[in-house]
Amino acid sequence: MSAGGVQGVVLCGGEGTRLRPLTYYFQKGMIPIGRRQKPLLEYIIRLLHRHGVKDITLLVGYKHEQIENYFDDGSRFGVKISYVRDSPDFAGTGGALLNAYLQGMLSQNTILIYYGDILSNIDLTDMLRQHGETRATATLAVSAKYQLPVGVVEVQGTRIVGVREKPQLDMLVGIGILALEERALEELRHLGEKTRRLDIMSHLLPHLVMKGEPVHAYITDAFWCDVGSIESYEKLRGEAIEKYFEGMLPQ
Repeated sequence: MSAGGVQGVVLCGGEGTRLRPLTYYFQKGMIPIGRRQKPLLEYIIRLLHRHGVKDITLLVGYKHEQIENYFDDGSRFGVKISYVRDSPDFAGTGGALLNAYLQGMLSQNTILIYYGDILSNIDLTDMLRQHGETRATATLAVSAKYQLPVGVVEVQGTRIVGVREKPQLDMLVGIGILALEERALEELRHLGEKTRRLDIMSHLLPHLVMKGEPVHAYITDAFWCDVGSIESYEKLRGEAIEKYFEGMLPQ
């Protein structure tokens, strides 16, 4: 599949409550990252550009002016950016996506959805290749590298017999990046006839699986981080950002 026919859609309208008090002043996508203190959203847009996704729609809401003033039409970043503002009639990630779809702002081709608080250097070209080859309705990027932020104990009765400090989960976890075909958006529209509060992960993907649609996993060992909380944001190190995103930002 050629990324040139793919529309990038970034969910960046939330209030970022887990990042308060920072998000009382910043839109969460505008929080500075790394040594060069570029906005988180800039890393996402430059990643999309690197993999040939240059038609990008940002689903915005809370403090949308900060995003629109910084990125404008996208020409400074070599992409075309359009904006869809959240509607009070819809709620949740699925609601934001449905709102854009009903406004005719989403392509009839493949769309690549990217959650706006995820930082990753995932190989989007390879993910889209798999999505096309499997003829999937939806492909979700998953990783086996999720480390719990807390210690885990094993007990017998009330006696602790084992302790593991912040272990990695022995299961695949979604990392907030997925490709969808228009038929998935049509299913989202049908779901929206019943409720206007919709979540992509909790409602749309389980619905597609239940209907027997081909929903696939793209397993990746790429770096990724959910920057949606103060704890994870404080743990980000400039050295790691320089390592994983070398060459992404212009010199």
